[in-house]
Amino acid sequence: MKVALAFSGGLDTSVCLKLLQEEYETDVVTVAADVGQNPEKLKKIEEKADNLGAVKHYGSDLTEKFVEDYVFPSIKANGIYEGYPLSTALARYPIAEKLVEVAQKEDCDAAAHGCTGKGNDQFRFDITISLKDPDLDIIAPVRERNLDRPWEIQYAKDHDIPVPVDVDEPYSVDENIWGRSISGGDLEDPEDEPSEEIYELTRSPSEAPPEPRILKIKFEEGIPTELNGEKRSGVSIINEINQVAGKYGVGRIDIVEDRTLGLKSRENYEAPAAEVLIDAHEALEQLVLTRDELKTKEFVEDLWSDLVYRGLWFDPLREDLDAFIDKTQERVTGEVKVKLEPGSAKVVARDSSYSLHEPELVSFQEYGFDQRDSIGAIKFQALQGKIFRKRRED
Repeated sequence: MKVALAFSGGLDTSVCLKLLQEEYETDVVTVAADVGQNPEKLKKIEEKADNLGAVKHYGSDLTEKFVEDYVFPSIKANGIYEGYPLSTALARYPIAEKLVEVAQKEDCDAAAHGCTGKGNDQFRFDITISLKDPDLDIIAPVRERNLDRPWEIQYAKDHDIPVPVDVDEPYSVDENIWGRSISGGDLEDPEDEPSEEIYELTRSPSEAPPEPRILKIKFEEGIPTELNGEKRSGVSIINEINQVAGKYGVGRIDIVEDRTLGLKSRENYEAPAAEVLIDAHEALEQLVLTRDELKTKEFVEDLWSDLVYRGLWFDPLREDLDAFIDKTQERVTGEVKVKLEPGSAKVVARDSSYSLHEPELVSFQEYGFDQRDSIGAIKFQALQGKIFRKRRED
């Protein structure tokens, strides 16, 4: 039997690799992906897979694909779930796609992952695998054997598996170009304040530069294309904003999140670029979309984000919603200025040739229409309420 394993080199997947060999008696092909984290990690992951006995290893740089095929649609959709920019959630889909691709190429009988039975990633991997190749079996050793972290740590020690985690500091970290998540350990208790040591992308606001900084971001049909007047790739723009906004302590998120299974979980994230770009994008939409478009899109965005969070990127409804979103983005072109200050990123200006803002109509200095015309509109706005009150009195 041969299995393709999504392999990050962390505790869960390292234990899974050994378990698949010893307990499931399989040959294991490992699959690793760079989605914008430190690219040097791919080489270390390959070395670890070889040392642990993988029969073959695939490492792929999916950063550009991730940004263009997943992050850009998320920006257009203002993809946020309960205050969380969909970073980890989005990155699972290109990884699962690559896993299926390798499994098919290597004639594997199954695809495997290291997800637990409590988290959200099991939905994203299982559903994507089953939709992309229904004939592939799915193996999830941590879930199937009901393993917990202390058991995994001890198993790793017993089998000489090097892992950067121990019982005293059992943080689970996942990172990609769109954000970084930190969970586990003392972070599980909502009463405990996170320590500064958990953060890597962001400084404490108390250590941020005292002088503000302006970022000028140009969007074309909802996609960021220029930063401070320079045309750049999406990867370059996001990396730059992560670095600059992170120095101001922008993008720290500490929430109690409703997982797909219904569990409430305390989660910590760092997402400087995501916070800046989504806020800027929303501000530009407010300028160019009609009131009814904005109200409808807000409903669509909530539904879109919920689908993506719950593992349903490849669901037909997500594609249907994208058709509506893409139509609205035809006019979301213009420039937004964002002011960075310690702990905050604030939109301070926006401009577009598609702007629906007419200065002469809203100015207090002059009036572009006869003010008396509004009287009739007010009367009819209140008409049904008047009838209701009259009927109630009758």
